Amino acid sequence: MCGIIGAISNSNVVPTLVNSMRLMEYRGYDSSGIAVINPEGDLDRRRCVGKVEKLAESLSNGSQLSGSIGIGHTRWATHGAAEERNAHPIACRDEIAVVCNGIIENYEELKDQHLIDGVVYDSETDTEVIVHEILGGINSGLDLHAAVSGTVAKLEGSFAFAALSVADPEKIVVAKRGSPLLIGLGNDEVFIASDAIALAKIAKTIIVLENGETAVVSRTSGPVIFDKDGNEVHRVDQLIPIRAELIDLAHHSHYMHKEIFEQGSVVANTLSERITDDRINEIATFGDIAPAIFKKVRAVRILACGTSYYAGMIGKIWLESLNIPCEAEIASEFRYRKPFVPDECLVVLLSQSGETADTLAAQEHAANLGYKYSLSICNSPASSLTRVTDLVLHTKAGPEISVASTKAFTAQLVSLMLLTIALARRRGFTAEQEAEIVHELRALPARIEAVLQMDSQIARLAENFANKDHVLLLGRGTHFPIALEGALKLKEISYIHADAYPAGELKHGPLALIDEKMPTIAVAPNNHLLSKLKSNIQEVRARGGKLYVFTDSGTEMKSDELIEVFEVVRAGPYTSPIVHAIALQLLAYHVAIIKGTDVDNPRNLAKSVTVE
Repeated sequence: MCGIIGAISNSNVVPTLVNSMRLMEYRGYDSSGIAVINPEGDLDRRRCVGKVEKLAESLSNGSQLSGSIGIGHTRWATHGAAEERNAHPIACRDEIAVVCNGIIENYEELKDQHLIDGVVYDSETDTEVIVHEILGGINSGLDLHAAVSGTVAKLEGSFAFAALSVADPEKIVVAKRGSPLLIGLGNDEVFIASDAIALAKIAKTIIVLENGETAVVSRTSGPVIFDKDGNEVHRVDQLIPIRAELIDLAHHSHYMHKEIFEQGSVVANTLSERITDDRINEIATFGDIAPAIFKKVRAVRILACGTSYYAGMIGKIWLESLNIPCEAEIASEFRYRKPFVPDECLVVLLSQSGETADTLAAQEHAANLGYKYSLSICNSPASSLTRVTDLVLHTKAGPEISVASTKAFTAQLVSLMLLTIALARRRGFTAEQEAEIVHELRALPARIEAVLQMDSQIARLAENFANKDHVLLLGRGTHFPIALEGALKLKEISYIHADAYPAGELKHGPLALIDEKMPTIAVAPNNHLLSKLKSNIQEVRARGGKLYVFTDSGTEMKSDELIEVFEVVRAGPYTSPIVHAIALQLLAYHVAIIKGTDVDNPRNLAKSVTVE
């Protein structure tokens, strides 16, 4: 889950590396570092524990660094604590430097042999075995690319890395197996990165490396790509998929706040060109072969992690309500099970990044088990996941930089609604029923805007949680996953211990936690489950617990000394979960602001989870 960047230019690349590392900081911010070949031909390296800004400050305060070729890294620690000696780039004898994203699963075996051979290790990282293997290859007479290729053949795991050598000072050599890696092309410049966001302001086009490939990137000849057998590969570059202006903060203080406020336009973008005359255009939405596949589908299994899994839980409820058998499962659990495989089952994989290791492994496992069809719902069109599924639905949410997902979650829910409609057509779903849901989706941006207008009111509500350490959230039906998502947001960015339960389960254990110190948040829209939820609310109230109820019009709920009712705009049955999710996103954001946490880069977390 680390960020990799590299650059070759006719001028000093250090400012470019630092700026790109800032954009990738959501991938890791335990430590950062840069290595260059300086004008004297030596390997020069600076590393720092903490965020990229700390490294930038050290470089501007006398710790000068300059070179026209270099690599940089932002780290999310796996092997070894967040200490300078474990920060990347990892180097050896001032001859080789490597930045890596991923895990080398057999590093202990390789390291043990190195120690027997007298190799001295400076770090606790698994990446250091790569450095010593490459140096060993060069010392035996290989050039940098041959040494990298020989090293890759010895490694097990999912990774991507870039290597720099004083013995070959005009080149960066990269390798990819599992983890994402891109080559960016600019004006007489060439770049490598683990994320297109890092290239948005500096590259014009990109080349996406495939699994097993290596590449030599040089100033003179550009990139030369090789497959796992060493054969040269010719690939056409493509326009970079992210507009530079989309990664600016604009007038917002944090990316999370900006991304929450982008959700109305995200819904509109996700629906754009996919709805015609109140009907879903299946080919425009899912691709040319979608109608033929959907005609055969008899069941659905949704696989995802984290926030995406909660979206999948809601998708399951929607699909089953329209007579489509569906299961939703956490990808990291599914990948190690041997489940029953229904006939003609569509596997739906949800991922913001398209690089989530557990979701990719779950897709491969599903294919090996014999699941017939696959669909990825993803926010990154050039990602690994979109290249291995039969169908792709790009959510068009734009780059999501804050670690805590907001707009990608909303886009996934809208996408799952489009899928539900497409599959329900084969089960007697009428044009009138479809039009009713389409009208609801079209009205959603306005509903979202109404919630966003309550930002200052929710900020005041957040003050009630400033000194709280524990919160309980309740919901029913499609709003139970929203309670789970609200709890996750509080945990992620405010560090409050928050748990969510189906409200009916309150009396089966969680009620024992209720006292005057532990507030309860209830998601209580005006639907067919409201009367049941009101009873659950009274159970909390009777035990002296303070309640904060997110509801909408017509519920006739009143605030008193133990219940504070917060009324949001009323939405239709399918879009109501999204409206309430946004209210809880704002609540978590403002609680985090009050507590003074790092909203966009919460401790111990990273955005694109490319390790198991």
